[in-house]
Amino acid sequence: MHTYINTIGKHAGQTVTIKGWLHNRRSSGKIHFLVVRDGTGFLQVVMGKRDVDEATFQKADHLGQESAIIVTGTVKEEPRAAGGYEMVASGLEVVNEAHDYPITPKEHGVDYLMDRRHLWIRAERQTSILKVRHEIINAVRDFFNEQGFILADTPIFTPAACEGTTTLFPVEYFDDEKAYLTQSGQLYNEANAMALGRVYAFGPTFRAEKSKTRRHLTEFWMVEPEMAYADLNDVITLAEGLITFVVGRVLDRRQRELKTLERDVSKLEAVKAPFPRLKYDDAAKIFADLVENDQFVEFLTLPAYDRID
Repeated sequence: MHTYINTIGKHAGQTVTIKGWLHNRRSSGKIHFLVVRDGTGFLQVVMGKRDVDEATFQKADHLGQESAIIVTGTVKEEPRAAGGYEMVASGLEVVNEAHDYPITPKEHGVDYLMDRRHLWIRAERQTSILKVRHEIINAVRDFFNEQGFILADTPIFTPAACEGTTTLFPVEYFDDEKAYLTQSGQLYNEANAMALGRVYAFGPTFRAEKSKTRRHLTEFWMVEPEMAYADLNDVITLAEGLITFVVGRVLDRRQRELKTLERDVSKLEAVKAPFPRLKYDDAAKIFADLVENDQFVEFLTLPAYDRID
């Protein structure tokens, strides 16, 4: 029975098969310890010389990192293992053996890793980032759907800008016309809101800005809600609800990934409604006081949650 590693605990005492890749291997005399990953998690497979035939034991002894393998064995509880379970192998099939895998457990520079990005995403840290992103996207959609918003996807090719023409990516269109990669679905969804009341778009956005900072990406995904008959307080309440919902979902479902990413979850746990709210005049006075006391630059370097304090 093919089983995914993230459900392995349901099969304690049973013989199952996992299909994945060899993440790491070490040997201790008559025992091989194979760490296998399948995209859903990692599992230590213990292969004793008495558990398999000689050919299988020798085959495991020379497997390279990231070899594609299928392992059959019995699941057993093991409190010392990361997930609380391990497998005692009874069979091994090598689908494809990897040789000279370029990303080893040693430290590599970012440039080296980016040149091998298609392989780097196999690392636990990189997969954790993608899983957290997946959770955030699902949470955003769930939040708006539960609030009664209608998803209205807007075009990626657009005829005009909504935020100024200097940051558009031009694209050759039909009949020698030009179209542009969208900056925002705002103009379309403002019209949609007049039909449906509450709508949102969630998709790729492009800005032709020559900046490589995290705050000025040329391509990113953006969620944009539009509401008819909404005032500023409605917008603030919606944003507050969205942030607390998304943070709570990630904390609830992605603890393992946050630990892998070495995130200080206490900061996330502190994200609770209601948020502090300032009137414009009060914010302007704080800004003026910071400038007057030469503290504004120091203030900008603080994380958002410390600025509130």
